[in-house]
Amino acid sequence: MTGTDFVVAIPARYAASRLPGKPLRLLGGEPLVLHVARRALDAGAREAWVATDDARIADALADSGVRIAMTSPDHASGTDRLAECAAIAGWTDDTVVVNLQGDEPFAPAEGIRAVAEALVESGAPMSTLAAPIDGVDTLFDPNAVKLVRAANGDALYFSRAPIPWPRDAFAGDRSVMPSGGHWLRHIGIYGYRAGFLPRFAAMPAAALERIESLEQLRVLEAGHRIAVRITPAPFLPGVDTPEDLDRAERHLAALRAAGR
Repeated sequence: MTGTDFVVAIPARYAASRLPGKPLRLLGGEPLVLHVARRALDAGAREAWVATDDARIADALADSGVRIAMTSPDHASGTDRLAECAAIAGWTDDTVVVNLQGDEPFAPAEGIRAVAEALVESGAPMSTLAAPIDGVDTLFDPNAVKLVRAANGDALYFSRAPIPWPRDAFAGDRSVMPSGGHWLRHIGIYGYRAGFLPRFAAMPAAALERIESLEQLRVLEAGHRIAVRITPAPFLPGVDTPEDLDRAERHLAALRAAGR
């Protein structure tokens, strides 16, 4: 499918714990959140919104073509903030909304479009992306979220643990990646129908979510579908620490030197 009509919403909190003021940290001389918003527009989004609770972020995006939703500082999660953003924006219930994290300055246009297309093609209220895992270190890393899918592409489960567990292969050696290509790493970009956002935000935190600290498990435990597609282009690691920001600066400089 091509030509899917979608909007992008970017939640942006000033008080990030590991990198305070993260949305306004400079990358190539411009705020990090501005780079993310440009990625959304370059992907073909009809609108790009930044949902924030800090006037400094709104001021930094003035005259950028990005729309601002000033949201409550009391939201417990990005989903709560997006639900308020949807109300402020006045989106209809069937509007396709892509939730792009504010620390993804190199999110590929193809990936942003793919999560919107997956939502429309599947008919699910929520969609996301995944990428194959090619290293055993990633498989055992609890910060790399794994997932398994049904035959129709819907998510069966997300976990910080290695799933599925290759019983026979790991019975002998857990230092080598088993063959078969069954392992997927979750990429934290989501698509929603706008009408689903307030329903999601109103769901109580479920037992599986509390155990794994993964908000998307709330949706599965409540019986809703999450469509999963393999990303058509790689997503670079996001910016969470000063070291990540230094790496992003080097990557941006290389892109600019190559004329990209």
